[in-house]
Amino acid sequence: MTLIEHLRELRVRLFRASLGILVGVIIGFVLSREVMHILEQPYCDLPQSRDPQTGKCMLLQLGPADVLLLQLRIALWVGLIAAGPIWLYQLWAFIAPGLHRHERRYAYAFAAIAAPLFAAGGFLAFFVVRTGLEFLLDISPDNIQTTLEVGRYFSFVTNLILIFGVAFEFPLIILMLNFVGLASAKRLLSWWRVAIFAFFAFSAIATPTPDPFGMTALALCLSVLYFAAVLVAFINDRRKRRRQETFDNVDDDEASPLEYDAESVEAGEQLEAVAPVPAPLPIERRYDETT
Repeated sequence: MTLIEHLRELRVRLFRASLGILVGVIIGFVLSREVMHILEQPYCDLPQSRDPQTGKCMLLQLGPADVLLLQLRIALWVGLIAAGPIWLYQLWAFIAPGLHRHERRYAYAFAAIAAPLFAAGGFLAFFVVRTGLEFLLDISPDNIQTTLEVGRYFSFVTNLILIFGVAFEFPLIILMLNFVGLASAKRLLSWWRVAIFAFFAFSAIATPTPDPFGMTALALCLSVLYFAAVLVAFINDRRKRRRQETFDNVDDDEASPLEYDAESVEAGEQLEAVAPVPAPLPIERRYDETT
């Protein structure tokens, strides 16, 4: 394909992906109330969130359009997730023709692992939100009434889910380094002290709450995932060594064994004699090639 044909294909792929996301956003806007109800559960399960008179879970709205903007934001998130198979397929259909067969196999494996890891990170973030809020609200004095602002609360929850989900994709980077041959399993295991320190430092910076629960939970989970990735790297290195051992007893300059077939070659058909080509006409030497 020429460059113009590639650009045309990219335009078609982007249009189809955008159309799928638009349909997902419409569905997400319809389901935005239910999603808001799910996201507010970690806060509403706490007794500090209840109104003393009505007993309802209260969130503060400062602007008249805050809830509408929040619904649009949630609709966009839900639309991206719901239309994920569509725009991911369009992206894959544009990239896949330029990949080799083994590269496609690795891409399928990484994509199959990435989704459960992101979901596990989001589930952990949901648990951390409730524990962190309970810790932060319990240390407040009794004469202070705490009511969270609706926009800041939902931004806090969605950002925490995104941070934890992206952080759980780190083992895929470790496996990618091993599969392409840039780092062996023994070298990865020798970095475990630096890795654990980096995990705790990243968790302390990325976790938006000052409570120790979120930072510790994220760092411990990343450490467990790191050692699990190193274990898979050991299995991959052993598989590579077994493949190399097949050719260890063969010298570099040793010729490959050839099989000689003693099949007789039949004589070909006899060709008829060809008439001689007539002599060319004499060339007038007084004219050059142009005239």
